[in-house]
Amino acid sequence: MKYTSYDIEILAKTIYGEARGEFIKFGITSLIAVAYVVVNRVKKRLAPTIHDACLAPFQFSCWNKSDVNYLKIQQIEPTSSVYKKCVAVAQHVADESWPDITDGCDHYHSKFIKPYWAANRLPKKIFGTHLFYCLNERK
Repeated sequence: MKYTSYDIEILAKTIYGEARGEFIKFGITSLIAVAYVVVNRVKKRLAPTIHDACLAPFQFSCWNKSDVNYLKIQQIEPTSSVYKKCVAVAQHVADESWPDITDGCDHYHSKFIKPYWAANRLPKKIFGTHLFYCLNERK
């Protein structure tokens, strides 16, 4: 699937907003896993584009205006080494030149919260402090 430069930019900002702390503590797999959740939502037709998946209300907390990360992603320094890594991950995952380490997961949350949709579900994968789930099987 071909994605626009806007899709890649929004995906990179989402990765940065959602997982930059995970990257610092646990490495690149955390970034890749978050990116694949977004791409898997598009592949499963839960959203028409990457940017639609990322920017859908209340799907990725870094895009909620009340979230502390919202301002951070609005003010990203393009030369930041972590952001550059997020851009590279976004491109590789969107191109599917790296394998889907989540095995199709389309949702995740931090171990420190308990969203309603995760009740009575076991995570399929765990990367760092994020639990990953496959709520929508591929069609």
